[in-house]
Amino acid sequence: MSQKDLFIGLMSGTSLDGIDAVAVRFKPNFEMVATHAEEIPATLKNDILILTQPGDHEIDLMGKVDRSLGKLFAKTVNDLLSKNGLSAEQVSAIGSHGQTIRHRPEFGFTLQIGDANQIAELTGITTVADFRRRDMAANGQGAPLVPAFHHAMLHSNESNRILLNIGGMANLTFLPKSEEHSILGFDTGPGNALLDAWIKHCRDLPFDQNGEWALTGSINEDLLDQLSSIEYFSEPPPKSTGREQFNLAWLKQTLATFPEIKAEDVQRTLLELTATSITDAIKAHIPSQVFELYICGGGSFNQALTRRISDLLPAINVSNSDDIGIDADWMEAAAFAWLAMRCLDGKAGNNPNVTGAKGDRILGAIYQA
Repeated sequence: MSQKDLFIGLMSGTSLDGIDAVAVRFKPNFEMVATHAEEIPATLKNDILILTQPGDHEIDLMGKVDRSLGKLFAKTVNDLLSKNGLSAEQVSAIGSHGQTIRHRPEFGFTLQIGDANQIAELTGITTVADFRRRDMAANGQGAPLVPAFHHAMLHSNESNRILLNIGGMANLTFLPKSEEHSILGFDTGPGNALLDAWIKHCRDLPFDQNGEWALTGSINEDLLDQLSSIEYFSEPPPKSTGREQFNLAWLKQTLATFPEIKAEDVQRTLLELTATSITDAIKAHIPSQVFELYICGGGSFNQALTRRISDLLPAINVSNSDDIGIDADWMEAAAFAWLAMRCLDGKAGNNPNVTGAKGDRILGAIYQA
């Protein structure tokens, strides 16, 4: 095995369901060498959720959480290496997405924390972080960034494809088989965020296993109409969103006009909101000659949700990204390993047609080991 041929990707998404770490090799061919998932302690998760909304003493809390997350990311990397018999000397760089605590593209502002200085110091591995803000400096949305990776790894000359990532938010990538159409990518709206927040609020559970609780309820069409009426859903891409829009406080505010609604009916309606916002976006913005959709991310395991998406897209074959060679669990982490490689190679990591940036940009800040 050659030295320094591995890259590690770290991903902690808006769903806060844990930290995903992958060690991958890109040359001569893509190979996922090792994976590891690290739980985020409940107290730290709570502090992160506090930081996603305006509040008191934000800078002090952010400083504390930034340092704690950096140490946890480093532990995740070290655990990945040790449990798989790998060493830091085999790794060229870590690509750390960080934890988004605020995403305000309308202000040209986004912030991901998880101190990369700590990661580099505690792992002994050069770390690349802060991937989004250079794209924003070029008038882009700073998101989504994964479509460039999708195109590099999963483009097909035989068929038009959609890659759908369902994390806290949902985002999709359209990969055309030819240059007749352009690559597209954007956030469609909520993925797991509202579903997870509501079941946590009502039943103190972290997520709705396979959508089973949602299936005990019924869709409230009036609630669905009200939730669907926000401006974001009708905006054209490029666009991106986050917990700033889709959060428990916003949901509760909407529910104030539905005092008699059952909790399980809310959950079923939220599942429908996620499914319809995804499928409506596909119908509105993606060419009709698409017959393949591959789902990745935590939402790919919500069987009720994936069935509903499939039902709403009868002309498209809906399956899991495992079927085309990249495990649904590890897609985004692998993407940030790729972005780290691109940064070290001095190559662009964004796709301007996706983010709306003025042009190709090298993404990420390098923290030398």
